[in-house]
Amino acid sequence: MKKCIYLLFLLFSLNAGAQVKNGYPGQKTRMLFLLDGSGSMLTEMGNSNRWAVAVTLMNKMVDTLRTVENLEVGLRVFGHTQPNEKKDCNDTKLEVPFAPFNHKQFAARLKLIKPLGYTSIAQSLLACAKDFPEDPTARNIIIIITDGVEECGGDPCAISTALQQKGIVLRPFVIGLGTDSEVFRNAYSCAGRYFNAETPSQFQKIIGVVINQALNNTTVQINLLDNQGMPRETDVPLTIFDADNGAMVENVIHTMNGKGVPDTLYLDPIRRYRVVAHTKPQVQSEVVEIVPGRHNVIPIQAPQGSLLLKMGGITKYPRLQAIVRKGNSMQTINAQEFNTTEKYLVGGYDLEILTVPRLKFNNIQIKQNQTFTIEIPNPGVLQLSLGKDIKGAVFQKVDNKLEWVMDLNGSVPKQMINMQPGEYTVVYRTAGETRTLYSKNKVFKINSGTITQLSI
Repeated sequence: MKKCIYLLFLLFSLNAGAQVKNGYPGQKTRMLFLLDGSGSMLTEMGNSNRWAVAVTLMNKMVDTLRTVENLEVGLRVFGHTQPNEKKDCNDTKLEVPFAPFNHKQFAARLKLIKPLGYTSIAQSLLACAKDFPEDPTARNIIIIITDGVEECGGDPCAISTALQQKGIVLRPFVIGLGTDSEVFRNAYSCAGRYFNAETPSQFQKIIGVVINQALNNTTVQINLLDNQGMPRETDVPLTIFDADNGAMVENVIHTMNGKGVPDTLYLDPIRRYRVVAHTKPQVQSEVVEIVPGRHNVIPIQAPQGSLLLKMGGITKYPRLQAIVRKGNSMQTINAQEFNTTEKYLVGGYDLEILTVPRLKFNNIQIKQNQTFTIEIPNPGVLQLSLGKDIKGAVFQKVDNKLEWVMDLNGSVPKQMINMQPGEYTVVYRTAGETRTLYSKNKVFKINSGTITQLSI
């Protein structure tokens, strides 16, 4: 388990000796700031303007992060090289590439940039994909800081979704500066986790929260619920997926802790998740967005009962199994061996037992915390002797009809076949005989635990 480190807020008045840690030890985190350099960033904000507030706080923040292990920062700016009247939708540039200890370069570049032009967030997001070094093990994070909505007709939400689905980045953060929160929320909440800052103090607080979420994981508890909605099911394998790109995040066995409640997991709060519980049949959660900084609970309906398959006696089939299917369905849920007990979700099931002949049990009902038992008689043995190459089959009389049991293997002269107790008929002829009238029938009986000899 990863150690969870909680930061209440990353305030930039921290003294030079303060330490901020990456809550993902051993894993590289790359944090790219996508900063709006359009002309509207010169709009007044507090006693200054939006650009000056952003630059001041970002410089302090990057300086604070300079000693964080396994963290690299980068800076891409858009709308800052061409004047607004040119409406240049390709005005986006990586100003500070990812590198260790590049905080001085970060501050130097921000000092030289002046807001000028157009807001092209979609195109800039698309360009961000090439800013991250190829490293499938890294956590790639984009923090968008902007005061305007898309002006170039692009779709930031679609591009953000595509980048996440391809596993290039985790879900971005979007910080809106000094703007109407409802307008920004409608425009950008689908692109990432959205925050609105209308004052410098709000921006300082929000950037601290964002860094906290980017660098630390969050506690999660997965509740497997029974029929009463209580989290009493456990010992189930769980797979946790990134809901945006389908990548497996964790494979664990659900466990109750010493207090009798589901044990705690630590997950990255930037991701959205889908949890698959490998019950029989498996169930999964909806897409889950966890809340950073608090203990999250993910509920999954998983009420279970048990099925016991029993067969007594000395004579046994080697590894006899029953095919378990969902009731009135051909979907195979499991192949359960006899003399074992396994759990299934509450509901109806059909069983086909691979005896000779096969036995079928339809619509058996598995109930919460109860064990449904199926017990079959132990088989007898048919000792079959074939004098010549034989063509034929064995049938069982059921409701005054003959039902097929098996074909004869006429090429093996001596055979020992485990069979269920009952009365059978073998219909056969020699392989070389060309006349049907030379077909023959023999009736024989199988008893549990005994050998029946049959020569044909």
